[in-house]
Amino acid sequence: MSAAPLELPLGAHPVISRDVAGPELYGWWRRDPGGLVPVEANDRTEGVDRCDIVGALAEAPPGLLVMDVDSTLITAEQIELLADHAGVRDRVAEVTERAMRGELDFAASLAERVATLAGLPVEVIEEVRQSISLSPGAIELIAAVRRHGGQVGLISGGFIEITGPIAEALDITLIRANRLEVVDGILTGRTTGPVIDRAAKQHWLEAYAQTLGVPRELTVAIGDGANDLDMLAAAGLGIAYCAKPVVAAAADASIGFPRLDAAAVFLGLI
Repeated sequence: MSAAPLELPLGAHPVISRDVAGPELYGWWRRDPGGLVPVEANDRTEGVDRCDIVGALAEAPPGLLVMDVDSTLITAEQIELLADHAGVRDRVAEVTERAMRGELDFAASLAERVATLAGLPVEVIEEVRQSISLSPGAIELIAAVRRHGGQVGLISGGFIEITGPIAEALDITLIRANRLEVVDGILTGRTTGPVIDRAAKQHWLEAYAQTLGVPRELTVAIGDGANDLDMLAAAGLGIAYCAKPVVAAAADASIGFPRLDAAAVFLGLI
C-alpha cells in the first residue's frame, strides 16, 4: 500500500548550495510523529533532522539503492512473526533486539532463533508472508530512485522464502537472504547456505555495484540494525532508518520517523 503524499513545504525541500567547499545537497524537516511540519531553511534548531550530502551524490542521483528488509523495507521482523507460530515470540524478540543493538554475534543469534522454529509446518511461511506490510513510503522511494535511473537491491538477514516474493512484487531482482531448511514439509530449525551477516551485507552491496558498474560514491544503503553497519559504511551514503542508537550514531544520515520516502528528500529525488 502506498503512503500518503509526503508534504514538503517551502523551506523543507532540499536545495543546492554551491560555495568554496563545493556542491552540497541539504535536506531538513522537523521531527514530528504526525509527519512533516513547516520549517524555514535557516531554522535549524533542536528537533530538526538534517542531512548534508557532499561529493558525487550532491551532483547526481544514486545509481544503486540497497536496503535491509526487516524493520526497514517492511515493518516487522520475519523471525519474530515465524516464532509467533511456535509460541516463542517474546523469547526470540529479546534475542533479536540484542543482536540488532550489536550485543550478540549475528550468525550465532540467528542460529539460536531459527532453532526455535523446528517442527513448524512449511505452510506457516505463507501465512507470515501474507501478514507483512511494507514500511510507509517504501513504494515511493523505490519509484523515485528508478525514475532517476537508479537500481534497487535488497540484502536481508531474514529469509528468502519471505523476502523473495516481496522483491518479486516490487520487481526487484537483486536480492540476498538466508534460506530456511525444510525436510518433508517441516522446518528443521536450521538454515542452509552462507549466512547473510554483517560482512555478507557489505560484500553484496559491493558486488551489486560492481555488476551494475555503479561507482561506490553513487551507492546508497539503508538499514536499522548493527548487522547493517558495514553495509552503511561501504555505501556512498549510509542512512539509518528508525535505527538502534549505535547505528544512528554511525550512519551518515538518520531518519527518525517511519517514512522511508524521507530518504528521497535527502537525495533530492522528490
